[in-house]
Amino acid sequence: MLRFIFAGLATLTLGGCSSHADVGVGRLHLCGIGEGPRGDYCGTLTVFENRAAQTGRTIDLKIVVARALRRDPKPDPLFILYGGPTGGAATMAVGLAPMFRLIQSDRDIVFVDQRGTGASNPLDCEPPERTLAALVEVPVDRLRRCLESVAADPRFYTTAPAMDDIDDVRRHLGYGEINLWGASYGTRAALVYLARHEASVRSVVLDSAGPIDSPLPLYMPRDGQRALDRLIADCAADAACARQFPDLGATVTAVLDRASQEPTIRIAHPRTGAPIEGPISRELVAQTIYYALYSPTTGALLPLWLSDAERGDFQGLLSLRLLDGPPAAGTGEGAFLSVFCSEDAPRFTREDARREASGTFLGTTQLDTLFKPCEFWPRGTVEPDFYRPPKSDKPVLVLSGDLDPVLPPAHGAEVARSLPNARQVVVPATGHGTSGAGCVPKLIEEFVAATDAVALDVSCLERMHRPPFITNRTGGENP
Repeated sequence: MLRFIFAGLATLTLGGCSSHADVGVGRLHLCGIGEGPRGDYCGTLTVFENRAAQTGRTIDLKIVVARALRRDPKPDPLFILYGGPTGGAATMAVGLAPMFRLIQSDRDIVFVDQRGTGASNPLDCEPPERTLAALVEVPVDRLRRCLESVAADPRFYTTAPAMDDIDDVRRHLGYGEINLWGASYGTRAALVYLARHEASVRSVVLDSAGPIDSPLPLYMPRDGQRALDRLIADCAADAACARQFPDLGATVTAVLDRASQEPTIRIAHPRTGAPIEGPISRELVAQTIYYALYSPTTGALLPLWLSDAERGDFQGLLSLRLLDGPPAAGTGEGAFLSVFCSEDAPRFTREDARREASGTFLGTTQLDTLFKPCEFWPRGTVEPDFYRPPKSDKPVLVLSGDLDPVLPPAHGAEVARSLPNARQVVVPATGHGTSGAGCVPKLIEEFVAATDAVALDVSCLERMHRPPFITNRTGGENP
């Protein structure tokens, strides 16, 4: 069993926690400007990079605690495990906190930047160029420079040590049992924490869940095809969309073929209006379609964008990619590679990738992009039992977006099957990430309060529907 960090290594040691009023903030301070949300508490905890050795380089984990609003709060906080792993929960607390306001009425909300992200020794790489070519190239040279520049040993930035860090934070703040909320990759993190620290868990919410024993990127082409097929079918079933775009499936094929035949394209930058000229490819367009499927809101624009692109106007479609902007500082691109190259890449081959991508619009482009850096990115040690799904009887709520192109309901169902006290709830008309949609925040609050997923009344979800398709540039229906 790994040893825990002694109090002497804590960066903030303002005394022990003598009452619940001190729990969570006794070792922290009010967040300063730019440090965290106003009125919340901020601080750090120092842990060893190499947890097994307990010597050498250390990492300062950034912590933000949003205190419960009640004067007599519940003792068990909600810990936020963000997805990616390319973003730190504490660094993003300002944007994330409103999603958990209902829970904050009774409980503290704890945000921690996972090692390698946010302000916890981020494994940041130089941002990619915002050119059309750079959007699909395999950035081998850039990532090699990244590996040479990070002040870290990337082998130690995998999920298991990161979750042991989280348990150190729990102890440091004086909490007993905690509730976990994880989204996307954060669901893997939550399952690993549950397996390693079950006694410290009260309940778990898994949003857009994937099985811990499955190399999820392998199925991205298949799951993306499912989401696109759903979009095409839903357009055909919608009178206005079907009238304006009578054969959307054929349009997709035509757009991908056109992109593979045109050597270059010229569009205006969606923010500045400056002209951009560069190569266009099937891979670039396929990835853009895939990312648009993450959200039903951008999905509602896809038929119009694709119809324009079929006529040679790629402005709307490619603006989606250019509006993404470069990664912000602290996104930890290197941390993503440490996790993927250590935990996922060794579990499938390029032949597996080609087999799973066969017949899909996305193909193997994204998997090829992921595989290439793993040829040189250091891999951490992953114990065989890491992939064993936890058999815990702790209460678990599994949320799956019905339209999710990344982790659709089939993955969530597999997670729920291995947990005897779990319930999967499929959220209609929702893509990747469900916790802010419709009545879902209320359902999460009710589950965390009662820890009974089976008893949840989810009838409110019946009122959720896909946003109307946009059939012209005014947003209205064509005459």
